[in-house]
Amino acid sequence: MTKINRQQIVDEALALLDEVGLDGFSTRRLAQRLGVEQPTLYWHFKRKEDLLTAMAEATLAPHGAAALPEPGDDWQEWFLENYRSFRRVLLQHRDGARLHAGTFPSAEGLDRLLRKFAFLGDAGLPEQDAQMGMLAASRFTVGSALEEQSENDSQPSADLPPIDHDRAFEAGLRLLVGGLARTRPPG
Repeated sequence: MTKINRQQIVDEALALLDEVGLDGFSTRRLAQRLGVEQPTLYWHFKRKEDLLTAMAEATLAPHGAAALPEPGDDWQEWFLENYRSFRRVLLQHRDGARLHAGTFPSAEGLDRLLRKFAFLGDAGLPEQDAQMGMLAASRFTVGSALEEQSENDSQPSADLPPIDHDRAFEAGLRLLVGGLARTRPPG
């Protein structure tokens, strides 16, 4: 019998996701791919949802490893790069945005998020506006990636000009930053 560990399962699950997408993904297919019986997967992940959560966490690992902002950093530039990084990791895997949607940060992720809120507060943004600005930017980023990945699976109408997703994302993100900047008291 083949011995596998959690990391092997997650790695192979992400490779399968890239091949078949979220709709084609199943633990049965994953077990076949790994050369194990399906119950072996449930020894490591009690439910399919637990496996999907581990996959989402693995896809976000590069973003989660990015340096946190430091005092004195330009908050607007940091904000822009933070969401660019988030978008990049969502787009690295087929259906990465769908995989991530609806997940919640781990304890470590929550700690990082609170430190980001504190950075924005130290930069002079009102606490509530910093939190809502990050929430809006996060949802905008997931939605943008979701639309881009969905478009890759379908044929756009010949009557519509092609969308430059990078340009559209940058424009929307800069609008969010501009709105957030207006909440900062002068001085």
